[in-house]
Amino acid sequence: MPVDLLDSWRDLPAAQQPDWPDPAQVRVVADQLAKLPPLVFAGECDQLRAQLAAVARGEAFVLQGGDCAETFSGATADDVRNKLKTLLQMSVVLTYAASVPVVKIGRMAGQFAKPRSKPVEVRDGVELPAYRGDMVNGFGFTAEDRTPDPGRLLRAYHAAAVTLNLCRAFTQGGYADLRQVHAWNQDFVANSPAGRRYERLAGEIDRALAFMHAAGADPEEFHRVQLYSSHEALILDYERALTRIDSRSGLPYDVSGHFLWIGERTRQLDGAHVEFMRRIRNPIGVKLGPTTSAEDALALIDKLDPEREPGRLTFVIRMGAGRVREALPPLVEKVTASGAQVAWICDPMHGNTFEAESGYKTRRFDDVVAEVEGFFDVHRSLGTHPGGVHLEFTGDDVTECVGGGHEIVEDDLHQRYETACDPRLNRSQALDLAFMVAEMYRTTK
Repeated sequence: MPVDLLDSWRDLPAAQQPDWPDPAQVRVVADQLAKLPPLVFAGECDQLRAQLAAVARGEAFVLQGGDCAETFSGATADDVRNKLKTLLQMSVVLTYAASVPVVKIGRMAGQFAKPRSKPVEVRDGVELPAYRGDMVNGFGFTAEDRTPDPGRLLRAYHAAAVTLNLCRAFTQGGYADLRQVHAWNQDFVANSPAGRRYERLAGEIDRALAFMHAAGADPEEFHRVQLYSSHEALILDYERALTRIDSRSGLPYDVSGHFLWIGERTRQLDGAHVEFMRRIRNPIGVKLGPTTSAEDALALIDKLDPEREPGRLTFVIRMGAGRVREALPPLVEKVTASGAQVAWICDPMHGNTFEAESGYKTRRFDDVVAEVEGFFDVHRSLGTHPGGVHLEFTGDDVTECVGGGHEIVEDDLHQRYETACDPRLNRSQALDLAFMVAEMYRTTK
């Protein structure tokens, strides 16, 4: 592909981009990023695309999750391990209880930028630019913090590199060994209903592993896991600077992450994000909200996956608990009839946000569950495959979403409301949901 085609997006409207004070400084930073090593490798992206093809065929399930918005201060061993621990526990629940191979994708090592519904924030009569994630500006409500700073693009790269290094060390160095299923839960089992339920399942896994060991089976897959990184490809100067031509194939890959997606606010067919993403070879996703028509979905397929390549394109549904049963069927029916092989994933978080009386933005756990149930019901009725879930969660005991087995009420929100942007499931709620999803999957098959 001619290199200039990778810049064709620059001539199109680009939504949700920062208002950089000094565009020349952005170019300087982009030149520096372009000289840095890749964060991921093209071969890993190809491997993920093959696994997502299995999802599109109905042979596997995606568990994608992590922070709403990563922060630079969160790129520590403890924070990364806690998120990874939750992802591993959820994956074990799904793999064992639903008897399905699970493709594990973290919202990690790149989710440093967020689209916003308003470009500014007003507090006590003071108007400042909205916080757009640590990649762009600071969370503090001062003019200095909120001024977009291109130097943060470099800091995002280095924070992503640290996070990926930690993830690879944990997943390949013994921490992700299936014989650790109890160790992942030691700090959790005593004070959590979800933790106690998980511990019973871990005991079953122990017995199964002991049986297999006695029979002489000890597959390598039991000792390490493959974790892929993902983020919304929002800040196009960053994504373009980290796009490389693969020496094996001569094709372009965005090496900032394995799986990249286009958000509901940036999926315009004639916009810069769709134009940029159609040029790269990574597996990609598109978020689809409740106003998406079947014609919109088919047009996105024509633009982003013209060869109808299994594993290339994933549709991430974020319609809300009250809309999914009505809005999703026409999309699935017409896309399936077109012959396109996309993976369908449910994001039950973003369509179910509301503001509590206290002013905190939150989500009801029951609404999250209800949207996943609706997603599964639609696919069950149409005979298609519910391909996965896309979640915002943390490994910490935060109080950001209400409900769950270890119930949080609205009056609890202030206790540990720590998110930099949207409310996340805590570890107990995430595990509760994993058990529920496993049961939904089993009854769908």
